[in-house]
Amino acid sequence: MKGNILQLIDSFNQGGTERQTVQLTRLLHGGGRYRVHVACLSGQGPLRAEVERLGLGDIPEFPLTSFYNRNTASQLRRLAAFMRERQIDLVHAHDFYTNIFGMTAAALARIPARIASRRESDGIRSPAKRWVERRAYGLAHAVVANAEAIRQQLIKEGLPPAKVVTVYNGMDTTRVAPQPDLNRAATLAALSLPVAMGRRFVTIVANMRHPMKDQATFLRAARRVREEVPGAAFVLAGEGEQVPSLRSLAAQLGLEPDTFFIGRCARVSDLLAISDVCVLSSKGVEGFSNSIVEYMAAARPVVATDIGGAREAVIDGETGYVVTPEDDETMAARIVSLLRDPELARRMGARGLLDVKEKFSCEAQLERIENLYERLLATTKTTKAMASPSPGVPATRGGGNEQRSSTRA
Repeated sequence: MKGNILQLIDSFNQGGTERQTVQLTRLLHGGGRYRVHVACLSGQGPLRAEVERLGLGDIPEFPLTSFYNRNTASQLRRLAAFMRERQIDLVHAHDFYTNIFGMTAAALARIPARIASRRESDGIRSPAKRWVERRAYGLAHAVVANAEAIRQQLIKEGLPPAKVVTVYNGMDTTRVAPQPDLNRAATLAALSLPVAMGRRFVTIVANMRHPMKDQATFLRAARRVREEVPGAAFVLAGEGEQVPSLRSLAAQLGLEPDTFFIGRCARVSDLLAISDVCVLSSKGVEGFSNSIVEYMAAARPVVATDIGGAREAVIDGETGYVVTPEDDETMAARIVSLLRDPELARRMGARGLLDVKEKFSCEAQLERIENLYERLLATTKTTKAMASPSPGVPATRGGGNEQRSSTRA
């Protein structure tokens, strides 16, 4: 083992960040290079069982109610003590709250290698929150961006280019692999979708907790598509507070008979297998969309809005189309072109699957992360070695303090 690594996760809910963190934990544990530890701000969520099956030991919880009360100071001391007790060499935080909490605690514990993350573009956080997060980035030795577009945003905000590293989300391609022997009728019935012959399915997989996912534009495009392709049906997978208003919009647009809200889908592989075109309609805050990569891994053609790292995943005209956010007219035209030309859709899907295997696989993600860890830990060892006294020369107390200061820079 080359060191003790702590993965700090907000919760174990079914969000994109949480899924990526749990997946990375599993990959690092399976790689065998590091002894992996996990801590969280909230221990709730269905993904916890997946981590527990790895047998990594206890998963301590450090609940926060605010960054501005006594509880936060208490939890910081607890986390710093935990890091020292486990002799953590590297801490990796994965989102806004764990960046701030984790980097602060890691600095207090004098952890030699500290990594923060940014997974969304600018716009979702207030200026005050961004200011606080930048202070956390100052305590980190590296910041992982999950798309080059996010890396460039961080550099624009003032982070040194050498400090920001792009590591794309990893995709387990076996999870949504194409299913050539799929029983389409049985799968549609299991998903509570119509089995009628000639139905063509246009699918969007995105949570409905935030208007930035902009399923409203998807629905407006759907009305245009149905005028051109009468057999088209539209599937919205996801859950959240926006569902009632989106259902209402679908009714206003006259889409009720052809629109299906299926909630959180536990059978994403089956859903994508019966889908003819897959869509991302977000109008902001995306970093690198997990949904886009899932679509491509299922060999589906993609129509995605031009936000975050969409252009880094979708090659316009080759694996799908990239359109301007909120442009339902162009979105509809691209969807129609794919529905009318199944062979074009098949070619785009096949090319997308090849791209995922090459650029966005779990193996590629693990290699990039381990290379980053190795570099940071090697730098730490070199710094310690340079600060060590020569044989026969006694170490002074002041020298020891200077070394600690340089490690924390």
